[in-house]
Amino acid sequence: MQTTQKDHPLLYRQVYDHIVARIQRGELAAHDKLPSIRMLAGELQVHRLTVFRAYQLLKEEGKAYVKEKSGYYVAPMHEITGLPTCEKSSAAARIYQNEMSDIQRVPSVYQFSQALIDPNLLPNLYLSQYVKEVFDRYPKMIGTYSDLQGDAELRDFLGDYMTGRLKVSISADELIITSGAQQAVDLLARLYIRPLDAVMVERPTYSAALDIFRAQGARFLPVDISPGGYDLDQVEEMMKRHKPRFFYMNPTFHNPTGYSVPAGQRKELVALAEKYQCLLVEDDTFRDIYFGERPSLPLFTYDTEGWVVYLSSFSKYVAPGLRICAVVGRSSVIQPLLTLKSLADNGSPLVNQKLFLHYFGSERMQNHLEKLRIALQIRRDLMIESLRGTGWLWTVPDGGLNLWVKLPDHLSVDMLWQRATAEAVSFVPGAVFDPKREMRSWIRFSYSFVNEEQIRTGMRLLTNLADSMHNG
Repeated sequence: MQTTQKDHPLLYRQVYDHIVARIQRGELAAHDKLPSIRMLAGELQVHRLTVFRAYQLLKEEGKAYVKEKSGYYVAPMHEITGLPTCEKSSAAARIYQNEMSDIQRVPSVYQFSQALIDPNLLPNLYLSQYVKEVFDRYPKMIGTYSDLQGDAELRDFLGDYMTGRLKVSISADELIITSGAQQAVDLLARLYIRPLDAVMVERPTYSAALDIFRAQGARFLPVDISPGGYDLDQVEEMMKRHKPRFFYMNPTFHNPTGYSVPAGQRKELVALAEKYQCLLVEDDTFRDIYFGERPSLPLFTYDTEGWVVYLSSFSKYVAPGLRICAVVGRSSVIQPLLTLKSLADNGSPLVNQKLFLHYFGSERMQNHLEKLRIALQIRRDLMIESLRGTGWLWTVPDGGLNLWVKLPDHLSVDMLWQRATAEAVSFVPGAVFDPKREMRSWIRFSYSFVNEEQIRTGMRLLTNLADSMHNG
């Protein structure tokens, strides 16, 4: 069945991006005729009106022109906004974006945009002392590559660790070590997504994942996430109707909202994935940062047919500089991922893996996690206290590193961001996390990278700016 414009009001933008990407890659040259509306609609399985709107936008932006009774044609290169005007080799390059990275590079003193741990909260002295011990134990490790799948000793350790976490037996062969969760998401996107493939994503969701999926030409099927989880009827309808390549999710202390999907829904989601053969990509980056009870078991725990791949990154709170993530999955996922991993870097750095193995596995590090959770909860509470009386809205997260806040309609988040960054205060506008780019009243504040005094001062500066905007 063809998708209708009513179902997906932004789908024509995906068709537009698809054509622009083909022009940029040199597949369509100046004055080439574009596929007919009927032909492209059939190829992409979309409504003809969707293609018509995309072609009209191409025309409006000078990327295409019309010949009467003939069709649409690619405009000459110098008329295409944003493309090079001379060198053909440049025009063939793919255009990438990473909005989060751009925001985080803005210089600031009060850094509420970084969902990382304040380095002062990590046991840095202990790690530095341990470096020598690790080099003494493995004197030749800097002179060799790691195993492509990951250091065997580390995978044995993490196999036991994940068996305890997931409550199902995990062998070393069911693990790949990647350089952070973001590399794992990128590899999965390259493996599964082709231009205009449907991908289910939470709304809102991790912005870098959206940018990675866009780079592969994905078509988004947004699933709203709330403090109560998902609308499972909506999830089932999307899986049944659109047959998405996968559902990328962050169900535990979700980024950016901090919400957690209830245990009952987790079992049902796995059942739906098996029924409709839709891979669930479970990004579980924040599981160990909980402030009360331990979170519900991961979705992977309930998977018996190989429809869940589990990403467990330790970069956020153990040692960000080591960039360690464990990808857990069955052979149907692990084997093709290994081929892509070999092309990406031929294996993550061995030194990082050995350091992580002995650092994370130590009793001292495990004890430190308890202290870290307390310190982060204090900072969360301090940030919330700083916002009381503003009229802004939020749900108190039970874990993670972020506070998701809704501003009143009379305040412009974009204008506040501009004024705040001028005062060295940084945050992430909510639209960055929205596949529809419509959540313009929301902000993600990270309370983990700044100390308590910076939270007090930075939030006071920010709320004063908001008051001046409202009163001015």
